Amino acid sequence: MADRKGARRMKRLTTVLFVMLFVLISGRVYSAQVKWGDMKLNVFDKISGQTALKDGVKEITYDQFMEIRKSGEKYVLLDVLSPDSYAKGHIEGAASFPGGTINKDTASSRLSKDVKIIVYCGGFHCGASTHAAKTFIALGYNVLDYKGGLKDWQDKGNSLVK
Repeated sequence: MADRKGARRMKRLTTVLFVMLFVLISGRVYSAQVKWGDMKLNVFDKISGQTALKDGVKEITYDQFMEIRKSGEKYVLLDVLSPDSYAKGHIEGAASFPGGTINKDTASSRLSKDVKIIVYCGGFHCGASTHAAKTFIALGYNVLDYKGGLKDWQDKGNSLVK
């Protein structure tokens, strides 16, 4: 009789341990899948999270900009220089949104709050993209500043489109 009780306890203990082990392993597999998915999911947010604020704005490098471009993620690229400058040449895929025209009304009429934005201007010494980024941030948009802008883009061997 004692042997039967011991055998039942052992069987229950084995079953409980097996179930716990299964749950633990399943949880790790699921957790690993979630982490892997998060890594693949969003390059823009990953780069944004790794970028420190400089003068209230997250400035990205050419390499970070290219990583976002190559990811296939959706974002809006804005040339914040004058319409004349834009007509002379801009980065492929960019839309013109002159910095001086950015306000609550113009932004909300052209952009959804959930859109991810990258702004650029003439180059490292141009303040237009920083000013535009600050304006968009104040309006509640998710924005990165490709500070190198047109000069850096061309210095890296890329051409402008008209």
